[in-house]
Amino acid sequence: MKTFDYCIKDEIGIHARPAGLLVKEAKKFTSKATLLKDGKSADLTKLMAIMSLGVKCGDTITVQVEGDDEEAASAALETFFGSNL
Repeated sequence: MKTFDYCIKDEIGIHARPAGLLVKEAKKFTSKATLLKDGKSADLTKLMAIMSLGVKCGDTITVQVEGDDEEAASAALETFFGSNL
């Protein structure tokens, strides 16, 4: 399992547009990707689950990736967060 932490820099947080793009990015891989915040978790392939976490600017989230292509998926997701959030 690969994990990384990221502090959200987008002033609106994770809102609909980047959450939709995040779901598309996560679906490119067979590994299971999960977003963790304040003891709650959401599957990164489920838009409403991500939105329900209410991630705001300044929040630190953890992303866990587990599966056959976890190395590539983790690297791609970390790059996505850095570029979009």
